[in-house]
Amino acid sequence: MINEQRLVDAFMAYVQISSPTKHEGRFAAFISKELEALGLEVRIDDAGEKVGSDTGNVIARLKGNSNGAPILFSCHMDTVSPSIDIKPEIRDGIIYSDGTTILGGDDKAGIAAVVEALRTLVENDLKHPDIEVVFSIFEEGGLHGAKNLDFTQIKSKQVFVLDSGGDPGQVIIKGPAQDKLEFKVIGKPAHAGVAPEEGISAIMVASLAIHNMKLLRIDSETTANIGRIEGGSVTNIVPSETHIIAEARSLDNDKLKNQSDHMVACFEEAATHFGAKVESKVTRMYSAFSVDENAPIVLKAMTACTNIGLKAYTASSGGGSDTNIFNANGIIAVNLGIGEKKPHTLEEHLHIKDLVAASKLVLELIKG
Repeated sequence: MINEQRLVDAFMAYVQISSPTKHEGRFAAFISKELEALGLEVRIDDAGEKVGSDTGNVIARLKGNSNGAPILFSCHMDTVSPSIDIKPEIRDGIIYSDGTTILGGDDKAGIAAVVEALRTLVENDLKHPDIEVVFSIFEEGGLHGAKNLDFTQIKSKQVFVLDSGGDPGQVIIKGPAQDKLEFKVIGKPAHAGVAPEEGISAIMVASLAIHNMKLLRIDSETTANIGRIEGGSVTNIVPSETHIIAEARSLDNDKLKNQSDHMVACFEEAATHFGAKVESKVTRMYSAFSVDENAPIVLKAMTACTNIGLKAYTASSGGGSDTNIFNANGIIAVNLGIGEKKPHTLEEHLHIKDLVAASKLVLELIKG
C-alpha cells in the first residue's frame, strides 16, 4: 500500500529544506502543516527556548479509531553540517547528495517513512490506536531536544525511534552512556628563546596526559576519544594554557565512570609531574539503556519485520540517540534500522528500497 513515488518525492523535498542543528524552524513549520493536513493535532513545545533553537519539538497525535495502546514514533529534524542547499540525486535506485553536502537521510529518512505510513493509513481508512509522533530538535550534539521534550504531552508507553543506519529489520535494544570531558591545563608562560626553563608548557602537560591514556576502543562496550585541542599562540612563548575536549562512551555505566576517572587521573598526574594545574569537568550527556530482547516492544518489532519479509535481528549501538532519553524517562524505546548509509559524511546515501521498507514497517507496527 505504500506509495513509493510519493515517498521518494517527499524525502527529496524534505532534504532540500535546510534544518541544521538549532535552525530547524522552517522544516518544523513545513512538516507541521503536512501532519495537520492528515488530521493530526499538532503542537510545538518550548524546548527551543531552553536550548537556543528557533523552534521546539513537534508533537502530533492522530486519534485512534480502534482499541489498543497508544504508539509513538520519533525522529529528529536537525542535520549535521554541511547541510545548506542540499541537491539530492537518484542513481541506480540510490539517493545521494551532489557531493558538496550531506544528504540528510539522518534523520529525514525516518520522518519520510513515518509520514508516508500515516498518509497510507488515512487514505485507506485503516484501523489504528492513538498514534503519537515526536520530531525533535537539536538531536545532533547532545540529544538536547529530547532532553527538554514536554513529556506531559506523551501518553504512549512504547516508542519506536527511526534513527539507525542499520538495515531495515535491525532493532537496537542497547545504547551507550556518554560523558563529555573538558580539561583546562594551566602552565606558566616564558620566552621560548631566552628562558624556556622558566616556563611550564601546557601543551607538554596535555601531551603526556594523552600519551598515558587508554583511548579509542577500550573493550567491546567502551570507547573514548580526544576530539579537540586548543593551546598556544606564537612560537616564541611557552604556552600557558591548553584546552581539551574529549568524550567517553560505554554500554555499561560503571565502565564509563571508570574510563572517565582514568582520563581525569591522567591529566592530574601529568600536571603534577610538570608542576602545572588542571581543571577538569565531566558531564554525563545521557545514560545507557538496555531493553530485554523478550520485552513486548522488541517482540512486536521483530514480528512486524518478519511479517513484511525483513530479516529481523537485535543489536547494540555505539552511538547515542533520542532512544536513550525516552528510556531514561520511563518510556520503553527501541531504535529501528532505516538504512542510512555513511551518515555525517559527503558520501551519505540511502537505498530507495530501504526507505520503502522502513515505511512499510511503520505501517505494520501501527496495524499490529
